Amino acid sequence: MIDFNFWEIGGLIVLAILIFGPDKLPELARKTARVINYLREIGNDARGQLRKELGPEFDDIRLSDLNPKTFVQRHLLSGDEIADLRQIRDDALDAGTLVKETVTEARDDINGLDQKKTQAEPAASVTVPFDPEAT
Repeated sequence: MIDFNFWEIGGLIVLAILIFGPDKLPELARKTARVINYLREIGNDARGQLRKELGPEFDDIRLSDLNPKTFVQRHLLSGDEIADLRQIRDDALDAGTLVKETVTEARDDINGLDQKKTQAEPAASVTVPFDPEAT
């Protein structure tokens, strides 16, 4: 969840002592602990109320299971299906690479033919009729 190392915690403690002073810091820590405990109780009460409303058939459900990504992975896909989906993904990537190479080769062939054609035949002068009143 939250990842603090030793130096970050030490820095926060020093910063708290400088801001609030050593006299008010214990009282502030107690109030912070009470707020965190109160928020935890609210979360547990909401979770308990949700379980009560859903009934006994949903006792084994976890709230993390309600995340769509986790739900699909856990309930709809088995290990074999995931392996099949990865194989399909790899096949599609290979096919995309093959198509890209083919298009690149065809483009190079067309460019080569155009260069040969322009080298073999001098460009014909084409006169385009111009109407100054049309613009």
